[in-house]
Amino acid sequence: MTYIDGLRCLNCGETFPDQPTFDGCPACRTEDFTSNLAPVYDYEALRADLSREAFGDRDGGVWAYPELLPVDEAAAVSIGEGATPLVETPGVADACGVSNLYLKDESQNPTWSYKDRLSAVALSHAKATDAEVVTIASTGNHGASIAAYAARSGIECVIFTIPDVPETMKTLMQVYGASVIATPTHDDRWTIMRKCIDAFDWYPTGNYVFPPVGSNFYGIEGYKSIAYELCADLDWSVPDWIVQPTAYADGLSGIWRGFVDLHELGFIDRLPKLAAVEPYGPLKNALDRGLDRVEPVDTDETIAFSIGAGVSTYQGLTALRESGGTAVVTDDEQLRDAQRLLGSSTGMYAEASSVAAVAGLKALVEDGTIDEDETVVAMSTSTGLKDTEMTAERLPSVPTIDPEVDQLRSALAEHYEIELE
Repeated sequence: MTYIDGLRCLNCGETFPDQPTFDGCPACRTEDFTSNLAPVYDYEALRADLSREAFGDRDGGVWAYPELLPVDEAAAVSIGEGATPLVETPGVADACGVSNLYLKDESQNPTWSYKDRLSAVALSHAKATDAEVVTIASTGNHGASIAAYAARSGIECVIFTIPDVPETMKTLMQVYGASVIATPTHDDRWTIMRKCIDAFDWYPTGNYVFPPVGSNFYGIEGYKSIAYELCADLDWSVPDWIVQPTAYADGLSGIWRGFVDLHELGFIDRLPKLAAVEPYGPLKNALDRGLDRVEPVDTDETIAFSIGAGVSTYQGLTALRESGGTAVVTDDEQLRDAQRLLGSSTGMYAEASSVAAVAGLKALVEDGTIDEDETVVAMSTSTGLKDTEMTAERLPSVPTIDPEVDQLRSALAEHYEIELE
């Protein structure tokens, strides 16, 4: 049973019936501004029907919390997403300068990315509304995830991407049965996607408007389960900070909404602060300048291609401001260092976009934003196996030797700086 009670604009507060409106609030949308809608729930009924003890005893996963999702559980499409491990990482904590650090390892989801939480709910809604084709503009993780869940639901999937995404990402999208089409530019993807939505009534699972509004707002609700799992895993102790790699802020917004749910239900007595980590800083620019909307900023190439956006969303800015949070920019060298740190000290291999959380945390501790004794959860959103070529660029070549100790000694010294006695 779902307790959804309509939709509300994150900007103007206008309310609407529960109906697909994926190109932004029709009441306040202009040529240069869009705001996403968000489901509203009947908290009074939920308080009567739910207890913290029963809620916390659930095993986790997106569909462990059907009351706080906008789709009836009977329509659920699932491949076992969620219930991912919360990992203590003392080596990374020491390197970042904090005492209490956890990594939420979202690479343990079915397609190795936290996008599966969004996809499960978006495809469930698509199935419930008899969609025949779902579509997405994606550089990889989102597209691969939507393709997998479309396959599970039996719905056709068309993905628009760009030519230079890693081959691994293209392979993942296609192996799940999606039709993958490349366009010359990022914006071209949205142009053709919108034409198909208008002409063929395809069901959108991600953003297709500019300025971006964010992804399918039903799907974003799937990210709320991260907040529920975190609080249950931490015995209802709320972290001081959630550090999140961010582009259009779907994950940031969804996680925040999950914590707000728990606060409204009386399950927690305070809320965490959010920190968005970006390659280019549109959210940081909006916060620093006190803007009421997010303006585009200059971009360049980045290894963090999954979050490499020069503009973000009003939903992200709202979540940061409501939480009293912040945004920070990281560069490629910081990301490479964070990827090596995470791999060598924890045995976790995360995508460059994913380790932005670790790089951003280190920067926020260094500038005094996050205190040493605060409890931090860094979101590790996707596996590094999505882009191994980038990682390999900075790794030593693998030497070949005869089975002789002298040759081993030379190879270890030359390639790995290890001296045998």
